[in-house]
Amino acid sequence: MSLTKEAVLNATNKGLDVFKHYLGSRFTKVGKSFRSPFYKDNRASCYVYFDNKSGIYKFKDFGDSEYSGDCFFMVGKIFALGCEDRTEFIRILEIIDGELYLNLSENQQKVDKLITENKGAIIRANKTPSIHDGFETAKAKMPIKTKEFSESELEFWQQYGINNQMLQRFNVISIHTFHGTTKEGKDYLLLFSSHEPIFGYQGRRHTKLYMPNSKLRFLYAGEITENYVFGIEQLPVRGDILFITGGEKDVLSLVAHGFNAICLNSETAHIPKNLLRGLSYRFKHITLLYDVDETGLKSMDKLTSDLKNYSLKSLKLPLTGDKSQKDISDFFKLGHTADDLMMLFVEMLDQIYEDTLSVMRSCEIDFDKPPKAPEPVITINDVTIGSPGNLLCVSGSEGSGKTNYLGGILSGAIKPEGINIDTLGTAVQENIGQKAVLLYDTEQSEYQLYKNLTYIMKRSTLEKPPAWFKAFCLVGISRNERMNLILESMDRFYYEYGGIHLMVIDGIADLLGGVNDEESSVKLIEELFRLAAIYNTCIVCVLHMAPSGMKLRGHLGSEVQRKAAGIVLIEKDDNNRCSVVKALKVRDGSPLDVPIIQFGWDNQEGRHVFMGEKSKEDSETRKKNDLTEVAREIFSIKSSMTMVELTQCIMEAMDVKDRMARNYIKYMKDTCIIEKSAINGAELTLVELPF
Repeated sequence: MSLTKEAVLNATNKGLDVFKHYLGSRFTKVGKSFRSPFYKDNRASCYVYFDNKSGIYKFKDFGDSEYSGDCFFMVGKIFALGCEDRTEFIRILEIIDGELYLNLSENQQKVDKLITENKGAIIRANKTPSIHDGFETAKAKMPIKTKEFSESELEFWQQYGINNQMLQRFNVISIHTFHGTTKEGKDYLLLFSSHEPIFGYQGRRHTKLYMPNSKLRFLYAGEITENYVFGIEQLPVRGDILFITGGEKDVLSLVAHGFNAICLNSETAHIPKNLLRGLSYRFKHITLLYDVDETGLKSMDKLTSDLKNYSLKSLKLPLTGDKSQKDISDFFKLGHTADDLMMLFVEMLDQIYEDTLSVMRSCEIDFDKPPKAPEPVITINDVTIGSPGNLLCVSGSEGSGKTNYLGGILSGAIKPEGINIDTLGTAVQENIGQKAVLLYDTEQSEYQLYKNLTYIMKRSTLEKPPAWFKAFCLVGISRNERMNLILESMDRFYYEYGGIHLMVIDGIADLLGGVNDEESSVKLIEELFRLAAIYNTCIVCVLHMAPSGMKLRGHLGSEVQRKAAGIVLIEKDDNNRCSVVKALKVRDGSPLDVPIIQFGWDNQEGRHVFMGEKSKEDSETRKKNDLTEVAREIFSIKSSMTMVELTQCIMEAMDVKDRMARNYIKYMKDTCIIEKSAINGAELTLVELPF
């Protein structure tokens, strides 16, 4: 049977049963006066009568004619619904159908069966005043009954860009029936309808009910904890932006558009500091994105002030603040895109980094206005290529060829697509997406840097550098300011050009007061490593070697040696009048097994060119010499040691795994670098070798 006006009238004796149900003891019989249920009525001025013209029962109030009408009008007044609005009138029909057990809809029949089975112990939710009285928690009487999402329910979510897969990922359910208990201990039912759907955000020990079209919009069922954070389990390990937004629907909408997001219980909830500490290591920008109404704006201002030590940011959406234009879900519903939100985010960064960008503009190399030529100054350059998310280091002495090697690598990073150039024996991935390529120089003069950049342009076949290639001379900036300028400008260019293809810091020692400042060294390398992971780029840095030739210099070198995925050493080969490139550390395998690359000057080409790999004999000689130096350094501390002790020393000296260290020990024994001790055969000692 369909739920219509006529069906309800036929099932309720022309509406009389509806009046009896809702007026209760006030109404005794047709035509007898009683006091109004809608206001304080001193005189009995109301009565129910049969209207011969319409053929139905009606309600008449002589005290206030505004309250006169049929049974649908009266129910509408009780539940603040209007008969003129089709959607609200259908809701009136559903209420009457449910309250009077008319069984005019299929869904209602199922619920009535449940009520019958419980022998009248259950009452209707709308007959319990406290359920419409703002309470937020409830106890579930029975397990929540779920159902498949209907087409109209999926359409509701789709207007915010949220599909069924996203709902499943965040454990969002469609609820058929919720059987709960009020504060007063009375049982009640919440049942879905096509016009009042019920959704549930499922947690481990609770479910948060969401009823977007009902007076009671939210209801918590289960064990509620103070540290409720929706969406935290779906976050990636690392990322650049994390939005803390106002509600679960906003989280779903943001994630559906490619952003990371979480929310707390409400916009007025306190954000735990331990939560912020953990998230700040994983994400570069933790940004509040609350509603643009009075509550949301005040909360953002208060939180950014109270938690300023965590660099908490806030982004205000360009919405009116009205009911249909106040949050990020409305922003996407109005037709705005993820790019629009990213543009707003970048504009926010422009305001934050205004002073930094102003300083950086004065440091940027201007090819249209080259600096005047000062007295020549010999400088050191470095460059290397590695995997995204890692640090790579290049080292070498003055005059070894680092400047030319760096030029070859940078040329490969900025060259036009589809052409082949000589990158001095190192393969460079093409920058297809035209992401930023950044060079920060802390050692060379402005003129020398400009001069080197002109060589890079010629090698890459470009007349002028592309807009996404940025080179900065930081010699004139104090050491205390350099790192902050690099961090903030790097972040800005990342968003401007859609990523960072390669970043070079020429002279990381000049970012600290000294290479043996342990605390500052650890902090610097951890920050660079974190940024490499967040921006998914390779950060190339330069540092001198220790006298032994197998370790980088100082505490800073120890941190680089431990964190870097690769270390390259450039040396001058005076015999062949060329430069050689040796691997000191690689992620997999032994660096001593990596072929030695060489490059040198070619008179015919008028520039440095790749000259192939060193012979196997040369590589073998290099391997033996390097391991001999390591053995001399180790045994200078202790004349003999066990296999276990020597393995540990080699692991620390060369930053290799246990298995590789044992392979080196075997090679040392096979090539007579070390031997069994004559005093204690269980220990090893250095063979007397000429220096």
